[in-house]
Amino acid sequence: MYILGFDIGGTKCAAVTAEYDGKSIRLIKKERCSTDFSISPSQMIDRLIQMADSILDGTPEAVGISCGGPLDAEKGIILSPPNLPGWDKVEIVKQIQSRYGVTVRLQNDANACAVAEWKFGAGRGCRNMVFLTFGTGLGAGLILNGALYTGTNGNAGEIGHIRLAESGPVGYGKEGSFEGFCSGGGLAQLGYMKALEKSQAGIYPAYYTKGMQPSQVTAQAIAEAAEKGDETALEVYRSCGEYLGKGLSVIIDFLNPEKIIIGSIFGRSGHLLRESMKAEIEKEALKISADCCQIVAAELGESIGDYAAIGAALV
Repeated sequence: MYILGFDIGGTKCAAVTAEYDGKSIRLIKKERCSTDFSISPSQMIDRLIQMADSILDGTPEAVGISCGGPLDAEKGIILSPPNLPGWDKVEIVKQIQSRYGVTVRLQNDANACAVAEWKFGAGRGCRNMVFLTFGTGLGAGLILNGALYTGTNGNAGEIGHIRLAESGPVGYGKEGSFEGFCSGGGLAQLGYMKALEKSQAGIYPAYYTKGMQPSQVTAQAIAEAAEKGDETALEVYRSCGEYLGKGLSVIIDFLNPEKIIIGSIFGRSGHLLRESMKAEIEKEALKISADCCQIVAAELGESIGDYAAIGAALV
């Protein structure tokens, strides 16, 4: 099966082609471009189609689109994602389908990544698994009873919106949310809060200098400091791991999955999170459910966006 995939993001977009025989996947060609907000969404989609045409070796048999939500996968419409300002009720499936004349499927990026890990990565062979993005934000894709579960109107899996504490870093527009504690932005907020506390005692973490503004503290700088043994940075990761454990315990108790696959930051820094994460799961989750659930890093790594775009065509 010859498949074309589009990965649409707020900074960059990509078109990728692949061959899939029902078991194994082979990525063939890829082109990227910047997301241009100086032109209309329809013009940007035309640009993506032109880019795709440049890498196609014949007509695709199916097309997949992976894009941040909210969106209506059933109707094929993108509905004002925060990372795509101006993309309001964009009928992307209709536009791409008119070019290629084949089935075109749209999925939010968390769902598409879940399908990709399920079919091509760490979730192969699973009937019940959860994929967590854990990158810029925190979303989930759910594979339940051997099928993607999207909910009544496509918004199942918005786990980042759950509140884990009355106060704390803000994510998904909610203070103390799962996304607030477990995302790149959340780690940066935690790091800034911890640094302010330490600075009152005259202690300045390696990632922070006096007078820094919140926007100047980054998750990457905290990770680098933690890897070098900076105690405050390690505290940030221990705190993040604790709340990750709290959130995973809710998933384990509620869905009883056999595997939870976590992407992005967990793949790079899981060793800094696991100890406090596991301690919290042991304390909070039902043991019989926790014992049968593996928690692993995403297998597809930095290429997951490419596989997700292809996976969206296979739902």
